[in-house]
Amino acid sequence: MATSQEIAGIFPIMVERFNADKAEGLDAVIQFELSGDNGGLFWVKIASGACEAGQGQAENPQMTVKAAADDFFSLVNGGINPMQAFMMGKLKVSDMSLGMKMTQIFGM
Repeated sequence: MATSQEIAGIFPIMVERFNADKAEGLDAVIQFELSGDNGGLFWVKIASGACEAGQGQAENPQMTVKAAADDFFSLVNGGINPMQAFMMGKLKVSDMSLGMKMTQIFGM
């Protein structure tokens, strides 16, 4: 089981892995709602070829990602395939098109 610090540490890594070329023309705020004792609310904002992340409720997110914190941790660390997680109901994404782009944008 991942700790809450490990979960929170995912989002700065996503900013580091951000591929501006793959996100060209994309302006979006993504809300992450991670359940469980080690979960929480996190967001990632992509705008003008840059990416930033934070904790808490995002204002007007274009997409919401819902998952158990441990499942999300496994997903970003290669333990589970994103499409497989979605098909198994372990990952819920409100905008499938943007969700599919995330693997390329963040190199997951």
